[in-house]
Amino acid sequence: MKNIRNFCIIAHIDHGKSTLSDRMLEMTGTVEARKMKEQLLDTMDLERERGITIKMQPVRMNYQPLRPDYGTPPLNTGEGEYILNLIDTPGHVDFGYEVSRSLAAVDGAVLLVDATKGVQAQTLANLYQALEHNLEIIPVVNKIDLPNANAPKVKKEIMHLLGCAEEEILEVSGKTGVGVPELLERIVKIIPAPIGDPAKPLRALIFDSKYDTYKGVLAYVRIFDGEIGADEKIRMMIGQTDSDVIEVGNFKPQLVKAEKLTAGEIGYIATGLKSVEHCRVGDTITNFKIKNSVVEPLPGYKEVQPMVYASFYPVEGDDYNFMRDALDKLKLNDAAFVFEPESNTALGRGFRCGFLGLLHLEIIQSRLEREFEISPTITSPSVVYEIKLKDKPGRIKVYSPSEFPDPSVIEEVYEPFVKLEIVSPSSYLGAIMEVMGNTRAEYRDTEYLDAERMIIKFSCPLTDVVTNLHDDLKSASSGYASMNYEIEDYRAYDLIKLDFLVADEKVDAFSRIVPRENAHGEGKRIVEKLKDVIPRQNFQIALQATIGAKIIARETIKAFRKDVTSGLYGGDITRKRKLLEKQKKGKKKMKTIGRVNIPSTAFLSVLKK
Repeated sequence: MKNIRNFCIIAHIDHGKSTLSDRMLEMTGTVEARKMKEQLLDTMDLERERGITIKMQPVRMNYQPLRPDYGTPPLNTGEGEYILNLIDTPGHVDFGYEVSRSLAAVDGAVLLVDATKGVQAQTLANLYQALEHNLEIIPVVNKIDLPNANAPKVKKEIMHLLGCAEEEILEVSGKTGVGVPELLERIVKIIPAPIGDPAKPLRALIFDSKYDTYKGVLAYVRIFDGEIGADEKIRMMIGQTDSDVIEVGNFKPQLVKAEKLTAGEIGYIATGLKSVEHCRVGDTITNFKIKNSVVEPLPGYKEVQPMVYASFYPVEGDDYNFMRDALDKLKLNDAAFVFEPESNTALGRGFRCGFLGLLHLEIIQSRLEREFEISPTITSPSVVYEIKLKDKPGRIKVYSPSEFPDPSVIEEVYEPFVKLEIVSPSSYLGAIMEVMGNTRAEYRDTEYLDAERMIIKFSCPLTDVVTNLHDDLKSASSGYASMNYEIEDYRAYDLIKLDFLVADEKVDAFSRIVPRENAHGEGKRIVEKLKDVIPRQNFQIALQATIGAKIIARETIKAFRKDVTSGLYGGDITRKRKLLEKQKKGKKKMKTIGRVNIPSTAFLSVLKK
């Protein structure tokens, strides 16, 4: 166990985690040169195209330290060989909980910062989590081979954050391999060997899980105490699910079967379970025969709750069952994604889906389009509200505007607030403050990393963050600002339900929950947009925004006027008047019984601000 080193790489999106992992795999001989490809640990096409890690990937490398006399590894002598277990983590805020569990599974972290971009929001978030877990941190400046790299400036930012000396910060290039041998040496020297007792009862932390068609759910685990082999019976301590072990093994990076996994090791356990819901990230695995009173579960587990909800509707009604099967398959590998059937008078039958954030929503949408060739109609993303009713104790959760109760029975409405951190060059302070002035954010603090970079802190409603904030910040800062947020609490706010009537018929798909002070502006904006996108009919259509029974905004789509008198060729004026009166009666009748067909493009255009 003294020769094992468990570590992960933490960084902001696109700072070069996966590329650095490639060089490590190459230099340790884990992957043959002929099988090597870029971003080897990113297994999905979507990850390669976007250049981001969505699903974390562990890998086991065998490494022999450099011999001081030659500066080269000894040839297959087996002397002083180290086992390096690396976990390549996602960098996006939506996957923060998975990153926290992977940090709990290791003993050290390589903090990677791009030499061209400097410290970013997610760098900070992941660093704070690593420090909470008391991990040994190795600071590294990456991409030093790029012409616009500014390593001395980035080193100063890291020194300000960590309080470390300049010589402790390594300079590497994940692309060319410069500095990677020194980094491997530093990992072996600085990161401590894992502690644990193979003789104690089994305790294994699940830091990720994946569904395999042949082996069922694979639990990616770090063994803290005890050992585990095939054909043993195990129990998930928090989920209270029992299972037989089909096989155990390591990641090289493909699955390689092993006789057993012992304390200190990272590997996989094939459980044979049919859904990742039974094998939750953060749960503790122990032997089936051991009672819970004897073994304490490992700390830090929490249930991942979706934060953003949106509805997916198939464009063709006949695709409903096909879409349900597709969502079922996506859920097999993603316990954080939830969905349930719902129907809508305008859009037909569809599904209400829950996501960790907007990137998670984009990924599910992209996978539906790529893997199943389904392009769904998506309704406006909304967050989860809590409502205290006048005559009932406690609070009820509201996932969509259609569930919003009658205002007369509501005592208080609560919405989620987040701690928001924006990292940006200080020259964009005015533009960022202007963007934040259009939200309901409360300013908290500004901290300067150096003379040119700053962290601005806000407390902000989640609904303002998930709409357009990311794009607005990127526009205001020429793409340099990055943001990170985490849920703070629920706070009472004066929120109301805004409904929309088309030809006196309420359309639920347009309804939304808004702050009372924004209701008039939002109502006016949407009815004006609907006036442009709903096609004209042979009768006049009234578009109204309402709060309860009160109309706050109105637009009218004028009717087509058919020239009914064109066929007349002279004669008395009364003939003309008779035809016009007849047309007037017909229009009046159509207005009461005519239905307005709203095209699906109207729903999409309303979502865009």
